[in-house]
Amino acid sequence: MPKSSLPKIVILGSCCVDFATYAPRLPKPGETLIGNKFTTSFGGKGANQCVAASRLGGNTFMICRIGDDESGIKYKDHLRDEGVDVTHVWITPGISTGVALIAVADNGENQIVIVQGANNHLSVADVENSADLIKSADILIGQLETPYETTLAAFKLNNGIKLFNAAPAKTGIEEILPFCTILCVNESEASLLTNLDVNISNAAIALKKLLDTGCETVIITLGANGAVYATKNNLQCIHVLCENVLPVDTTGAGDAFVGALATFLVTHKIQPLHQIIGAACHIATISVTVEGTQNSYPTKNDVFTKEYKYLML
Repeated sequence: MPKSSLPKIVILGSCCVDFATYAPRLPKPGETLIGNKFTTSFGGKGANQCVAASRLGGNTFMICRIGDDESGIKYKDHLRDEGVDVTHVWITPGISTGVALIAVADNGENQIVIVQGANNHLSVADVENSADLIKSADILIGQLETPYETTLAAFKLNNGIKLFNAAPAKTGIEEILPFCTILCVNESEASLLTNLDVNISNAAIALKKLLDTGCETVIITLGANGAVYATKNNLQCIHVLCENVLPVDTTGAGDAFVGALATFLVTHKIQPLHQIIGAACHIATISVTVEGTQNSYPTKNDVFTKEYKYLML
């Protein structure tokens, strides 16, 4: 089946060029370490989620801002090569493409600093210029690496599933939460939004607090411990486990989860949510076993194993 006949997955979000250094451990404040490797690759939460979805067969559309530098031109070509519709990928004159400075330790942990660049220029006007696409999207994904008011405007327009990945962690986003079909956060983001130190022991309380904000469904990802979720119609905290693997690089694993989740929500509609979340956890788990971000995301053919098919039964 051609992608064009599949449900529309629209991602409003960021594009960044990732500059990653690899060292035995993460540096302490004020400390200089000698690293053992440096790489440059494509990243940014929005584009990561878009590529993750596209590689799994999703019919993806990216709405974003890139700079008028060489990195921006290359990024647009890269998205096109990944099977993403780039009609709404706009070049911003006189502004650099966003960058992310990433430090990765031997145990897979990372530290990231983002300079937004053109991402900070994604505007409400851009949403208005993409209104037809946003309204018709079967699922719309947003995050917080681009201006909050832009994502809010898009969520108010969309008539489908609205998946909000409230990352990086930020306060003052209460207005968008009632528009969220699904809110997806990790433990630290959930902690900021609930004023709790969220972990697996109090995740049920955190889920209830987040559902009280108006979201229909809340998912809290727990890294190697999988994910927990609850819905307005079923307040029970359901824990979805994932496989235990030796992580190589955890950068972008959350984006792999979100991109996979979006794809499976619209391509496997008859499956119960716990199986869809389990399959998304499987994709994120695969991603942490490979260095890098987007290049670590599996394709549909890569994961179409007996184990994967079992998850989706």
